[in-house]
Order: sequence, then C-alpha cells, then structure tokens
Amino acid sequence: MFPAVTTPGTPPKPIVLAITGASGAPYAVRMLEVLANNRVPTWLLISTHGWRLLAEECGLKDEAGLRKATGGEWSSVRVFNDGDRGGEPASGSVQTLGMVVCPCSMGTMAAIAHGTSRSLIERAADVTLKERRKLVLVPRETPLSLVHLRNMTLAAEAGAVILPAAPGFYQRPKEIGQLVDFIVQRVIDHFGLVIPLIKPWQG
Repeated sequence: MFPAVTTPGTPPKPIVLAITGASGAPYAVRMLEVLANNRVPTWLLISTHGWRLLAEECGLKDEAGLRKATGGEWSSVRVFNDGDRGGEPASGSVQTLGMVVCPCSMGTMAAIAHGTSRSLIERAADVTLKERRKLVLVPRETPLSLVHLRNMTLAAEAGAVILPAAPGFYQRPKEIGQLVDFIVQRVIDHFGLVIPLIKPWQG
C-alpha cells in the first residue's frame, strides 16, 4: 500500500492519470491496474486518441473492458470526460498528488509545453505545472525530431519530469510484462508510492 501523504482526518490526494494517443497503451493499462489494486485514489482521463490506442494495442474498446483488464477494483478510481474542461482536475484549488501522462503523445507534449489547454488533459497538466506539483510525462516516440526535443525541453524547464518509455535490460527480463513494469515502477517511485514491482538495482 502507498504511504500516508495527508494529515489525519483528511482524504488522500488523488493522482491524475491521463492516457493519450501514443503507442504504449500497455504501460497505461498496467499503471491503472497497479494504482487501482493498491487503492491509490486515481482520477482517470482518456483522450479520444487514447481510446483508439487502447483498442488497437490492447483490444480494449470501452470503460467496462478497461475495468476488467485492470482487475475490476475501481473503488478508488474516478473517470473524467476529456472534453469537460470544467472538471475538477482543471482547477488549481483542488489538491492532487500530481499527474502522469502515460503514454504521452507528441501532440500532447507540444500542447503542455505551450500551455494551450484545449482539453481537460491539457488543462490539468497546465494546472499541475502552475501549482508546482509533480507532472510526469511518458513519451513513446522514436526517432525524435528537433521539434519534439524542443517541446520536451520547454516542458522540463516548466517543471515536468520527462520519463521516456525506455525500459532497462539489466534485470534480464524474460517477458514483455517485466519491461512494462520497469517503466511503471519508475513512474510510481516519482510520486513516493511504495509499491514494489521490480527489484531495485543491486550494483
């Protein structure tokens, strides 16, 4: 379970999980599974292109399928419509633990870097930055153009953590799930959540 991050008598702060249209949907599904099964309060935002990738890469076409694929335990999960820019994640007055965009498309990266806030995902990321909360962006793109690199630099300069979906191999993984867990572990570590998925580097 994750450690207490609030004072006694107050509810734990939610983590905002956004899924956008970059290849890498299995990372998002596993991230949601880990958060949900450990009862971490999670606000889930999925873009239209995010749903397309969930369908193409994981065969998940709707919320019911996603819930089943992540274990079915969603008592700590709230789903928001990405088209509702007035949703709670859009307000800086609402306290959150931070936000992760996984996977983060290059279009979303550009929007965050330039503060366009055209959707709830983009606005929530903008709010996370302006409130100086943790924002982790998980891009999955290769090769990277100069435009991509400049947008990543702008986002990093604004305070975001750029955490590419580039798993390590020093643990000699034997299956794809171990590669996925490598990235998910790095993300949840950034939020101070004590949920061990892989063994840390032993030297």
